Amino acid sequence: MRPADAMLAILRDEGVRTVFGNPGTTELPFLDALVDAPDLDFVLGVHEGSVVAMADGYARATGRCAFVSLHVAAGLANGLVGLLNASRSRTPMVVTAGQQDRRHLVHDPMLSGDLGGLARAAVKHVFEVHHAHDLPILLRRAFALAVQPPAGPVFLSIPMDLLAEEEPVELLGRSALAPAGAPDRLDDAVRILAGAAAPAVVAGDGVGRDGAVTELVAVAEALGATVYHQPMHDGVDFPGSHPLHAGMLAPTYAAIRDRLTPHDVVFVVGCHAFMAHHYTPGSPIPPGTTVVQLDSDPAEVGRNFTVAAGLTGGLRPTLAALAAELTGRVPQAASRIAAATDRSRAERVRVERAARQSYGRTPMEPLAAVHAVATGLPDDAVVVEEAITSGLLLRSVLRLDRPRSYVHTVGGGLGSGIGAAIGSRMGDPERPVVAVLGDGCTMFGLQGLWSAARYGVPVTFVVMNNGEYRTLKETLDSWGSRATAAGRYPGLDLAPPRLDFTQAAEFFGVPAVTARDEAHLTELVAKGAGADGPLLVDVPVRGHGTASGAG
Repeated sequence: MRPADAMLAILRDEGVRTVFGNPGTTELPFLDALVDAPDLDFVLGVHEGSVVAMADGYARATGRCAFVSLHVAAGLANGLVGLLNASRSRTPMVVTAGQQDRRHLVHDPMLSGDLGGLARAAVKHVFEVHHAHDLPILLRRAFALAVQPPAGPVFLSIPMDLLAEEEPVELLGRSALAPAGAPDRLDDAVRILAGAAAPAVVAGDGVGRDGAVTELVAVAEALGATVYHQPMHDGVDFPGSHPLHAGMLAPTYAAIRDRLTPHDVVFVVGCHAFMAHHYTPGSPIPPGTTVVQLDSDPAEVGRNFTVAAGLTGGLRPTLAALAAELTGRVPQAASRIAAATDRSRAERVRVERAARQSYGRTPMEPLAAVHAVATGLPDDAVVVEEAITSGLLLRSVLRLDRPRSYVHTVGGGLGSGIGAAIGSRMGDPERPVVAVLGDGCTMFGLQGLWSAARYGVPVTFVVMNNGEYRTLKETLDSWGSRATAAGRYPGLDLAPPRLDFTQAAEFFGVPAVTARDEAHLTELVAKGAGADGPLLVDVPVRGHGTASGAG
């Protein structure tokens, strides 16, 4: 079997049905092989950032490893932001780039470069393929590594002449690996959790990724534990409407410590390092608080704080085993749940009242705008969020219960939202997708709209347009900066002139409309469920210094 044919055979065997790419000359042997592979779809993006973001959304929606084809050093460099996001969000993908022809690499030809060195800081592992007979084994290794905890992107550099060779290579079969099970000993963890006077659970993104939400709910209910989402969580790791759900922890150690202070025992599940953003001194764990930690990655347990019982294993089977041990063992669980139900009901009434009171202004208040979006969400919608400050408000009004209903990246590389929304809808065509985007984030990923139009992907893109980098202004305000005192924020304004995203969308062939008010916005979002193509909604919202809330 020729190297190119072996590559396609392995892709099929690994469950790949869609290739996301932006090709160049060094990928032509691969494209040529795809001519005889009608079962493999090639989804084109006109910028590598969009390509990787689409693959990221697709992998999360399908639960499978995605496959990406980039072009030499420059194309790989353009895709690095998406690879950093995928690494932070633990998204499994195999990424290849064509290297220049080996027969003149020594002469430093155009387009060549140190692909492995370029990719190394942004991915889990790098493979340089030097011989055709090594391609099958290295490609198999890449797919295996991409899904092993901690999951993430794996990169292969493949010279163009290697893939064009005619000499046959031996095809390596796919290994059948048993999923990780529960640890042998759970007694210490069970004893500590059952004996807690005020237990809490921190639900990390590993829970949602591993399909363990139902099992975590069973553990939380057995304890009557208050449940917090990890800071800036990337998915639904605990049902948002559950009375034990107490919202998201803020991304500073001081704020986390403050929220966890009332709890004597904290169970941290599938959470990477608490992901603090701004520095605050001290540990996230309050003094005297006991920690039980569970993770599928052995390097995570006890990494940043002391644990009294550390568990490594598959999250789903381990949580199921813990639930079986704990159910009926904590008599206070029922009263804790009843008290949490009252608190949860009161908090929802407060948030709803605050949102409704902010309606009726022009431009819209950010809280009113995100509430209008949440109100209009179609049944079983997937929300892709890349809105920075508005995203925090959106999280406060959403009540998403189904896993994979919320897509975010904690990686921090802007411009992923448009591509991730496209990939999410391609990966699960039965679920409507609504992307809530900041105007600055949208500017970073605009090229993704071309793919939405090209493939007719039914996504509603909602752009919160406040004409500024508001999160940076608010951070300066929190510092008591000179900029705040002067009322002048150099380099942080996108307007004037006001950016009209309807014009940008129409350039790429995406229909667009400006939301007039909250009712109109709710209507537009609701209608997206029945659309047969993409729609962009430009939402003028108030900026920094003009109103309360965030943009």
